[in-house]
Amino acid sequence: HIFEQEGALWFRSTAFGDDKDRVVQRANGQVTYFASDIAYHMEKFERGFERMIDVWGADHHGYVTRVKAALGALGYDAGKLDILLVQFAILYRSGERAQMSTRSGDFVTLRELRSEVGSDAARYFYVMRKSEQHLDFDLDLAKSQSNDNPLYYVQYAHARVCSVLRQLESKGWTHDQARGETGVARLEQEAEAELARLLGQFPELVLRAALACEPHQLVHYLRELASAFHSYYNGHVFLVDDATLRDARLNLILAVRQVLRNGLNLLGVSAPESM
Repeated sequence: HIFEQEGALWFRSTAFGDDKDRVVQRANGQVTYFASDIAYHMEKFERGFERMIDVWGADHHGYVTRVKAALGALGYDAGKLDILLVQFAILYRSGERAQMSTRSGDFVTLRELRSEVGSDAARYFYVMRKSEQHLDFDLDLAKSQSNDNPLYYVQYAHARVCSVLRQLESKGWTHDQARGETGVARLEQEAEAELARLLGQFPELVLRAALACEPHQLVHYLRELASAFHSYYNGHVFLVDDATLRDARLNLILAVRQVLRNGLNLLGVSAPESM
């Protein structure tokens, strides 16, 4: 599938669905980036990987067909390669779009972004949208400590559960999980049923998000769970005198805390105990 033309070596990629043939070695003997891409993916197949995921900038969408064509020509299953295209993020500061240009060298590095808003916010905000969707990154929102900040809203739910446990200790009470399990039927409020429903969705949601390479599904779920918990927190008293009901409610909110922590951990984001 390689042929020579005008001193250069070409790959006949049109035979595998590409719109034109591609140079792999120029007439001066230098190999192209495309040749390096072929070698890179060959090495992955030779190491026995069953699935490969490339993350490319959206401006490289034209390379998808040619790379998969090369893999097909080499006898590999191109279907084992998934390519995710990520759109550029637009940064906003004080309501104004931050001007960036790679040609003029005016841009914000990821290191600078993490330094300004923190690693948690940088990671969380970047996965709030599907990879192929444009992201408007509001720097002021990412730094704000308010419920308008989607990360703060989720982390605050986790911290609130921890606060309830500190209040429990200050009252001289202890949590009895077994006693709470005997009183699960006492959880009759609509808010409690909603929390239980959401908690039950977590394992399947994680699996679905992983298989689809869509971490934003987890972000949306955590937001929904945090919202349900905040409503429950604002509308009900957990530390009641009835020990069985108290422990049943504590079991429920501890489950919420665990799922929030697990979800944030999967995203590489911290779960603070106080805020």
